[in-house]
Amino acid sequence: MNQTKLILILLAAVLIQVACSPKPAETGKTCGNLNAEDFQTTVKGKETNLYFLQNGEISAAITNYGGRIVSLCVPGNDGEMADVVLGFGSIDGYLNATEVFHGALIGRVGNRIAKGEFTLNDETYTLPINNDPNHLHGGPEGFHNVVWDVKSVTDNSIVLTYLSKDGEMGYPGNLNVEVTYTLTTNNEVAIDYQATTDKATPVNLTNHAFFNLAGEANGTINNHLLAINADYYTPVDSTLIPLGENAPVEGTPFDFRTAKPIGMDLPMQAENIQLQNGLGYDHNFALNKTAAGTMTLAATVVEPESGRKMEVLTEEPALQFYGGNFMDGSDTGKYGKTFDFRESFALETQHFPDSPNQENFPSIILNPGEVYQTSSIYRFSTVQ
Repeated sequence: MNQTKLILILLAAVLIQVACSPKPAETGKTCGNLNAEDFQTTVKGKETNLYFLQNGEISAAITNYGGRIVSLCVPGNDGEMADVVLGFGSIDGYLNATEVFHGALIGRVGNRIAKGEFTLNDETYTLPINNDPNHLHGGPEGFHNVVWDVKSVTDNSIVLTYLSKDGEMGYPGNLNVEVTYTLTTNNEVAIDYQATTDKATPVNLTNHAFFNLAGEANGTINNHLLAINADYYTPVDSTLIPLGENAPVEGTPFDFRTAKPIGMDLPMQAENIQLQNGLGYDHNFALNKTAAGTMTLAATVVEPESGRKMEVLTEEPALQFYGGNFMDGSDTGKYGKTFDFRESFALETQHFPDSPNQENFPSIILNPGEVYQTSSIYRFSTVQ
């Protein structure tokens, strides 16, 4: 092989490697007024960074620390852009936050597991308690608190991977997880989850973005109009563990089958034990499904002043609606404003809480040879 040909081959290899390498965000992008340098550090021996995605009329910023949506900018009916996801301006903001789940990927098991215990194949597993007296969102070192590997990045998508090793947070099996964020031309944030295991283990993945469709920290969400496609919700005890059965929403403050302001029925908290247990809304809704695993509309939210509309679609059987009841102003976001009581909400697509301990709930057990695969979509538009 002559020297010229060898040089050309080596140059081609370098170009291919550069083209396939993940591309971090450029400094000075507009969404969230964020700088990549503020996210470039090392956490637990792994490098973190910030990545910008854009497609259609929406743009997003995502960090591989916790696989978090840091910023999500969408237009209102007058064309004005607003960042509708709560987040921080640096990795330090997330590391020091009082609320630890901002925008993060959640796993292995989203929501609560009673007393941090479950039995699988005649073996009892003990998990760390981080929401006394229960285990919440995978534990203190759950997927929200790890650095994900960046498999690939394009202008409108990012693929993140993580190996959760056997015994991590008490869970059995080596779990290989891959999550893809894609901004579609329909102004959607599509999230595709996939996982495999070498040992039977519970898996229930979700994203924990906190939204305010008026913009981050721009006032109450109680005026947002919310509709949830569910005839039943899941009553809970005082520690937010399901009582074991789903109850009809009809005639209760949990009836969102027709859109209503989020805060309309909150005055009933003084007399409604379920609102008391959640300090407002922090409950699972069993979605109306014609067939398991189908992509269906789960919820619709409209912010009346801006006209911003968000639709949540999912293949999951349930949706957790949380109304920002525990936000207390102790965290300050990327625009210098505090995150206050009921100024944000979460709509987490999921299986039911405490499923490993609830015989009546759909199973979340993943076995070797199976592929965990599910998708959810947050679609944005406007109404006049």
